[in-house]
Amino acid sequence: MKNILIVGATSAIAIACARQWAKEGARFFLVARNGERLKQVAGDLTARGAQLAACHQLDINRVDLHSAMLERCASELGALDVVLVAPGTLPDQTACQSDPAIAVNEFTTNATSLIALLTPIANSLEAQKRGTLAVISSVAADRGRPSNYLYGSAKAALSAFCEGLNARLFKAGAHVLTIKPGFVATPMTAGLPLPGPLVATPEKVARDILRAIDKRKDVIYTPWFWSLIMLIIRSVPKPVFKRTSL
Repeated sequence: MKNILIVGATSAIAIACARQWAKEGARFFLVARNGERLKQVAGDLTARGAQLAACHQLDINRVDLHSAMLERCASELGALDVVLVAPGTLPDQTACQSDPAIAVNEFTTNATSLIALLTPIANSLEAQKRGTLAVISSVAADRGRPSNYLYGSAKAALSAFCEGLNARLFKAGAHVLTIKPGFVATPMTAGLPLPGPLVATPEKVARDILRAIDKRKDVIYTPWFWSLIMLIIRSVPKPVFKRTSL
């Protein structure tokens, strides 16, 4: 029976992961900003076999409230087997260019607040000398593209942080997985003109994440073909790349 903390538990990918773990009788501590939606997710997981689905409402940007949440999680679950960190927004790049306050807020949500949360979680996993910390980043982290460079830069900071964290925790017996999804059919991407053949379901991404956790992977692109796509994008020379509209 796994003890699992999920932050950003109302996201489509997090729900898809949790539903698979619930079939195994996992015990959950679920954290999200929307309290009512969180209760619905908890009820769904209980119906699917979860042994516990405790809820905690939290805005990830309230860094001052992180400690209280983690203390309650420890009292509910004890030692952690898996931590899935899934909060995030998809900012409007044009709005970020027009208003520095929006840019800073979006960077904070997608990077700074997560780094603040990952720090004490990592300390806990290091102390217990086991457990997996799985963090959802993005393929956008691989290169600063003009269409979404605010989002990409935030995810790049998060990915670099996780890479260093993984090297640190490895020595203690714990593990960090950085997850880089491509296009996923979620409420966050609804209405965007995405290329259909490249869009994955949350369920497909969840299967890849659980498999990567079991195999103690360091980084995964999901679906797998995004590793090839991003290899090509990273290989485009800068003089050419800056003329594109990717």
